[in-house]
Amino acid sequence: MIRKIAYWVTTGLVAVLSSFAAFTYLSGSPQTIQGFAHVGYPQQLRIILGIAKLLGAITLVVPGLAKLKEWAYAGFTFAWISAFVAHYLAKDGPIAFVPLILLLLLAISYVTRPPNRQWQAKVTGV
Repeated sequence: MIRKIAYWVTTGLVAVLSSFAAFTYLSGSPQTIQGFAHVGYPQQLRIILGIAKLLGAITLVVPGLAKLKEWAYAGFTFAWISAFVAHYLAKDGPIAFVPLILLLLLAISYVTRPPNRQWQAKVTGV
């Protein structure tokens, strides 16, 4: 039961925070535009990440789509590691570590997934 609660709390937080980020990225808020410029990211990446974060958040919470969930977990991992590096190199201080906190929530979600939300790769004989 604790595993199930941990899964849904962390997955829900990741989905909500990613959906909020997607909204701010896609709405073009001045703060988001300035933030992307500050770390040296092009504005086109803001749109791509906004779409990807929204699709990833939806994928994590809907039933089924186990293989696509693996891609969502991987995408969030790459995005948040990149965000940490970008903020660290921009000398943003403690705020640079926020993506690592999100990565920790994502890792907890990943390891506590129920079996019906895990992708079972098919092994074929060679």
